Amino acid sequence: MRHTTFRQLEIFEAIARMGSFTRASEELHLTQPTVSMQMKKLTDIVGVPLVEQVGKKVLLTEDGRELAQASRDIFAILDRYTMSVAQRRGLEKGRLKLMAITTASYFAPRLLGEFSKLHPGIELSLRVTNKEQVLASMADNLDDLYLLGTPPEEIDVVATPIMDNPIVVLTAPDHPLAGQQGLTLARLAEEPWIMREAGSGTRKAIERLFHDHGLDIRPRLELGSNEAIKQAILAGLGISALSCHVLALHQPGQFAVLDSEGFPIQRHWYAVYPAGRQISVVARAFLDYLLDQRGGSVCSPEGGQDCCGAECERQGGAALVTPVTPVAPRPAQPARKG
Repeated sequence: MRHTTFRQLEIFEAIARMGSFTRASEELHLTQPTVSMQMKKLTDIVGVPLVEQVGKKVLLTEDGRELAQASRDIFAILDRYTMSVAQRRGLEKGRLKLMAITTASYFAPRLLGEFSKLHPGIELSLRVTNKEQVLASMADNLDDLYLLGTPPEEIDVVATPIMDNPIVVLTAPDHPLAGQQGLTLARLAEEPWIMREAGSGTRKAIERLFHDHGLDIRPRLELGSNEAIKQAILAGLGISALSCHVLALHQPGQFAVLDSEGFPIQRHWYAVYPAGRQISVVARAFLDYLLDQRGGSVCSPEGGQDCCGAECERQGGAALVTPVTPVAPRPAQPARKG
């Protein structure tokens, strides 16, 4: 094992975590032949099989599972050393590893970019994936902070609200409802809905709202991404309700935000980390930065209120989204969840 390199262990840990040579190569920005070659060298050094191929799945052998845990322990020791150095040197150097659910990709890169300008010596890493993979990574304590719309109940965590996350009803701008005011939930329930997959936090919040009012909505379509839902809305296939953040990069007037009873649904984005863990100086600095940037307005068709960095301008009873500058910061208190 003395001839094993840290790069080989990093590649192996990624394969062990993701169960795929292809996905590991994508995460590490390496070609798949390079990953395969390094795995072969590592296997030769160890002298026993570390993985086995079952169909398209890559499964760990018993020796592989032991080495995967040892690799994580080694990286954790190095991270603690890096944190110790960073504490002595301030924030001149260090590393920040973030993981976020897909909807957070609409704002997380911007926040990271602004933080990087303040601390150019910090090495940044952001992985965007589905909630199941985020929770699996959190259980293994693989990243510094996690950005989620709902703190997990199955893991003991510290969850700090960092940003408002209003859920608004969207239609195409030429939809008949776009010109109406004071729509009821009963009226919305009559429309064909386009929803995220079962288990989505946004979908749960929408279904809970209608259920609390004795109503049910039956999705016309279930789609696995916000981008697909937006395209379906513009194609006239139905209406939907999504985080206001998904509108951040769209042209003014491309979508209408309906004036409806019960909306926007008030939710938050959270920065989350496992309870009992001492987060690094860099992670603490980034969390403080997020709190300094936190805005408190919501998207409302009453006109002129901020919507996740977009202003809702009232036009014919609907709110048409136009970009504006971020709102002023508002303090927030961390909350323990678990």
